[in-house]
Formats: sequence, C-alpha cells, structure tokens
Amino acid sequence: MPVRSRYSTVAIVLHWTIALLIIANLAIGWRMGFLKGLAQFEIFQLHKSVGITVLLLSILRLGWRLTHSPPPLPTGMAAWERLAAQVTHWAFYALMIALPLTGWIMVSVSPYNIPTLLWKTVPWPHIGFLHDLSVAQKTAVDGAGGTAHMVMAFGCAALIALHVAAALKHQFLSRDDLLSRMIPGRATTPHVKG
Repeated sequence: MPVRSRYSTVAIVLHWTIALLIIANLAIGWRMGFLKGLAQFEIFQLHKSVGITVLLLSILRLGWRLTHSPPPLPTGMAAWERLAAQVTHWAFYALMIALPLTGWIMVSVSPYNIPTLLWKTVPWPHIGFLHDLSVAQKTAVDGAGGTAHMVMAFGCAALIALHVAAALKHQFLSRDDLLSRMIPGRATTPHVKG
C-alpha cells in the first residue's frame, strides 16, 4: 500500500500560513507596547484580526490533522526524537488555539468595551457570558487572561525556535530529508512502505 512521503497540499498551505501569521502577530504584540493613542489602537485591531484568523485556521488545521494521517517519521529516528516531535506538534496545536482564545477573553472583559472589527470589515463579537460579568469579575479574568496570554506568547516563541532548530538539525546533520515533507512546491509522490 503506498504511503505518503509528504504532507498534503492543504496541510502545507495551512502550516505556512499559520506560521507566518503567528510570527507576525508575536512581533505586532511586542510592538504594541511601544505605541500610544491612535497608532496603538490601529495596531491592536490588527493584532486581534491576525489572532482570530490564526484561531480559525488552527481549528481547521486541527480538524484536517485528525482526519488525515501525516506521513511517517523516518525509520532511523530515535525514540526520544519521535516523542519530542509528537509533544512539540501537539503543544503547537494547544498554543495556536489557546493563545488567541486568551486574547479574545481579554477583549471580552476589557473595561474599554472596544468592538472588534476584523480586517476593518468583519464584526467579531465579545464572548457573551464573560462580557456580562461584574466589573470585579472582569478585572480578575482580565488579569489571569493577560498573564496566560503573555506566558503563552513567550512559550510559542520558544517552541518556534525549537521547531526551526529541529528542522535544521534533520536537514543538515541527520540528512534524513524530513524538512522536504513540509516544503511547498515539491512533488507529492507517494512511496511504497517497506
């Protein structure tokens, strides 16, 4: 039975689109702290737009992953590397969903009550039951959500660095061609297992 040696085109497009959006949003989030007034408001709206887009694409990516098996890892990989790959990938899924969710939570409990207009076009609602909390409850949720959002942002940046380092290690040290499974534009010819 033929076994795919590469991820599907859908998985590849989602992977790179989400990766670029996350990296951009980490940079935007960092930049937000240095701006004031209208400039900060504009970049905050952009940050929310990118974050919700990441959330929606990540849910789609997770659904695709659960219904489409990835190509097998190289047979020569050590057991600890296989485990590390699995843990890293599932940690990414958790962060890709939880990080924008915490942002959405913070927006929903914000005392400023600023509406979200994704990409200056699409209205995005607050989370109703959180938006309806008392001021004291909103303050508590905002504090916890802000801390979680910040910790996850740093965790995501660290995980990206680890992921890139592992991909480069496999490409240039192990030379097992693992990176080619996710590079766009290469042939997706299946190979025969065994």
